[in-house]
Amino acid sequence: MNAASNLLDLDPDALRDHFLSLGEKPFRAGQLLKWVHQLGVTDFGAMTNLSRELRQRLVAASSLDLPRVVRDQQSADGTRKWLLELEGGDCIETVFIPEEGRGTLCVSSQVGCPMDCSFCATAKQGFNRNLTTAEIIGQLFVAARELGQFRSRERIITNVVLMGMGEPLLNFDAVVAAMRLMLDDFAYGLSRRRVTLSTSGLVPAIDRLREVLPVSLAVSLHAPEDDLRSELVPLNRTWPLAELMEACRRYAAAQPHSRITFEYVLLEGVNDQPVHARALVRLLQEVPSKVNLIPFNPFPGAGYRRSRPEVVERFRDIVAGAGLVTVTRRTRGDDIDAACGQLAGRVTPRARRHQQANAARLAGGNL
Repeated sequence: MNAASNLLDLDPDALRDHFLSLGEKPFRAGQLLKWVHQLGVTDFGAMTNLSRELRQRLVAASSLDLPRVVRDQQSADGTRKWLLELEGGDCIETVFIPEEGRGTLCVSSQVGCPMDCSFCATAKQGFNRNLTTAEIIGQLFVAARELGQFRSRERIITNVVLMGMGEPLLNFDAVVAAMRLMLDDFAYGLSRRRVTLSTSGLVPAIDRLREVLPVSLAVSLHAPEDDLRSELVPLNRTWPLAELMEACRRYAAAQPHSRITFEYVLLEGVNDQPVHARALVRLLQEVPSKVNLIPFNPFPGAGYRRSRPEVVERFRDIVAGAGLVTVTRRTRGDDIDAACGQLAGRVTPRARRHQQANAARLAGGNL
């Protein structure tokens, strides 16, 4: 533990251990978590139920460093997007989507993304690094502060989805630590069904997540057969659909009465025909599933077009008619490039060969 560490990097257990190392009772961790994540206080000196001596020690040796808001945009439909600057100058994007009865925050887990999915703007930005736990949970703090959640003491952010920039399971430890803070009653107190992690299909990490923190799982699928999916989601070449579906079945078995969400971006003439819909039904027939159909959100140089509404409706009718829970996601925030697949941030990419080699190494067995 670095003496000048950012305490936002510590999950609840690690924070309790930290206070023990200072000769303090572990319940001090819960007090600090409440000050920070429920009241929005980052000044140690204002945490009045901590002793004066402890507050002075925290001021001298610790910090609560947050991402800095560079730009705050609001869509005509109420969606809100923040460009957040990190240490080193790179920027990430975080999106809040308000709906009747719920408010969903879409959080990033990496600076850029190494997965190279062909239809995603984030992938075109390249990849720099993983986010720290502080940078992940800091997005939730900043959004709560900007939305007035700390002032109102009302739960404005009801759901968190790790569907922003990056592949969360390539940043496993930091992501899990951040999710533990999201779930902790002294912090944000969200239930596991209200925290969703979206992955492109890292099978060993899906199994590991099932064992350590089985939150709601979403799989970025986009094709029902291997050749096409390998073109759209290159990770499929490492873990093809048969292995991915087995992992999904294992994950679902650990959470009775839950469903895996399968995300399917519809690309005109690529994956949106009836033959694809019927193949998708066959693929998911033994997995407790919910299918999210996502109209493609264009970005410069994408090379794809959005499927026509009648094609989307025909695809949905085939899948839903086979008994699968199927939802066509309404596009939100596209006027500020905040819709699914449009997040870009500001990334200083590493050399491409190093980026791809690192992704392959992480995906290949160091999870």
